[in-house]
Amino acid sequence: MIILDYKDARPIYEQVVDKFQKLILTGALEPNTKMPSVRSLAVELSINPNTIQRAYSELEREGFIYTVKDRGNFVAYDESLLHYRKDEIYRKLEEIVREAGEIGISRQELSDYLGERQEKVLHVTSGEDFCYD
Repeated sequence: MIILDYKDARPIYEQVVDKFQKLILTGALEPNTKMPSVRSLAVELSINPNTIQRAYSELEREGFIYTVKDRGNFVAYDESLLHYRKDEIYRKLEEIVREAGEIGISRQELSDYLGERQEKVLHVTSGEDFCYD
């Protein structure tokens, strides 16, 4: 379900949060389904349970999950979460556009690149063979 990237500069809990957000937003985890227990997920990922607890706390704070006393954590989805994630992506894109402009990448070059990458990603998700250049 979740694969951690130990080369990623982000803390492990942030990676866990990001993976669960994507699973929830794409519908892979349906609303009101039970999340893995902190202990079982920590064992599965071979990480400290406190790391999972921190990720779950962040997911709950952001509205992606909710806790039922003595029963565990459950997926909480509504349309506002998708808007939240889109806003987050747009903020990242703004940062990239700013950096691209600083080093002289033109609007057209950036647009062409994004269009090509999006097309390749869509081919991958549709089941067609793909490898990056």
